[in-house]
Amino acid sequence: MHAAWYERQGSAAEVLQVGEMAAPDPGAGEVRVRVSLSGVNPGDTKKRRGWLGSAMPFPRVVPHSDGAGVIDAVGVGVNPARVGQRVWLYGAQSYRPFGTAAQLTVVPTEQAVELPDEVSDETGACLGIPGITAHRAVFSDGPVCGRTVLVQGVLGGVGSLAAQLAAWGGATVIGTVTRTSDLERIDPAVGDTVALDQPQPAEAIRAHAQQGVDRIIEVAFSENADLDAAVAANDGVIAAYATRRDRPEFPFWPMLFANLTIRLFGSDDFPREAKRQAAAELTAAASEGALRIPVGNPLPLDHIAEAHDLVDAGTRARVLVAIPS
Repeated sequence: MHAAWYERQGSAAEVLQVGEMAAPDPGAGEVRVRVSLSGVNPGDTKKRRGWLGSAMPFPRVVPHSDGAGVIDAVGVGVNPARVGQRVWLYGAQSYRPFGTAAQLTVVPTEQAVELPDEVSDETGACLGIPGITAHRAVFSDGPVCGRTVLVQGVLGGVGSLAAQLAAWGGATVIGTVTRTSDLERIDPAVGDTVALDQPQPAEAIRAHAQQGVDRIIEVAFSENADLDAAVAANDGVIAAYATRRDRPEFPFWPMLFANLTIRLFGSDDFPREAKRQAAAELTAAASEGALRIPVGNPLPLDHIAEAHDLVDAGTRARVLVAIPS
């Protein structure tokens, strides 16, 4: 099969290779998927470059955990009727060597989620890492109907989906952006918006939530800890999936007196059942038209290094790689 891989860590142009390699066969409880689109996430590029001192987990890595395609073979214990089913994939390269940057990939059957006819491959290939992270951050403490959810960094891949999922779940959503000039780019699903470069962002958020916000979806915990403490409702939750400084400071006593919960989320290690629930509800939301994901033109597999560089540069549109049939 045609595939991309790396055998050492480094810059995309230096280590990514494209060529032919042996096609995988599904084992017990697994399905093989003929991939049409492979989704590229920041986590994929961080693994490739050895972020935080991480080492090569396998001698050869076919990158990318997300994707979409069609099941073409199943292993022992999997219903043969799944062959021919359109699916979206998550976790293909989570603790596994070979992800979706290949014509064929093998995953446990539950990680190939049936894709409804009304949902495009492009949307399906974007759901995995950001969608499951967003779902877990929004719903890990129960339903949000009638609650107020603040999404910090609402233009990001996770933030945008978190806002849309929270609105789909019946919450009042407030979204923030770094600059006032970014306000016009926010999805209409976000009811109220606040730019953090204004003089009093906490007051602006409180103007939309006088009793405070019940849940905060946080992309920059180290930068926003004081603001989060200032706007959180009593017994609120800060669900953080990223931080700019790896040892953040935060206002302990204000957070203690507000009885806040701080939850930290790493998508590879979510409980299995949480991933299953997230996959089911993401599929339902997408099927209902509740999710809108900006996607750039897919790049050919031979341009995978360019795709990685776009992600590392922080492009807003989701980056996809088109896999040749």
